[in-house]
Amino acid sequence: MTKIPTKINTLEEYINFDDGTDKRYEIEDEVLVEMPPGTGKHEAIITLLLVRFFLEIQKMGLPLQPRPNGTEVLTNKQLRRPDICVITNEQAKSIESTSAILKTAPPLLVEVVSPESIDRDYNQKTSEYAAIGVVEYWIVDLLENKITVCLLNQGSYKQFVFAGNQQIVSQIFPELTLAVQQILLA
Repeated sequence: MTKIPTKINTLEEYINFDDGTDKRYEIEDEVLVEMPPGTGKHEAIITLLLVRFFLEIQKMGLPLQPRPNGTEVLTNKQLRRPDICVITNEQAKSIESTSAILKTAPPLLVEVVSPESIDRDYNQKTSEYAAIGVVEYWIVDLLENKITVCLLNQGSYKQFVFAGNQQIVSQIFPELTLAVQQILLA
């Protein structure tokens, strides 16, 4: 993780920021933080989950849409770019013609942990996502071979850890049949 010394004071400054590269950033403490591209494994997991979420949405007729890591979420403290956002149709409509920055909490977010994001994904984002009301937050951890599902309960997360052949339990997708190993072996 590389912090860029450019201070960003407003969302407008962030939207208009151009350093002449295609690098992706999050804002943390009003400073740009470079988000390096994920590994091939990281991207394979994101793709698998996007497809499975899409199929669940279609099967259950849910008014939701899965989005890859181009949709950003404004928390009370930071601007985050999760690996996957599952957003409502209303949220999708609100960003249809503008920058894909959500100002309301999406129902489900997923982060795939990389060595430089461990603290950020488990601690900082967990408290930020709970504070804005994200109902369900998944932390897919290839380093520890586990998936932590955080479910919002009275303003904070209750965490459930799944490993091996355990089936993921999801509030948003109650009929989902997907084991941890299926995801980690993507």
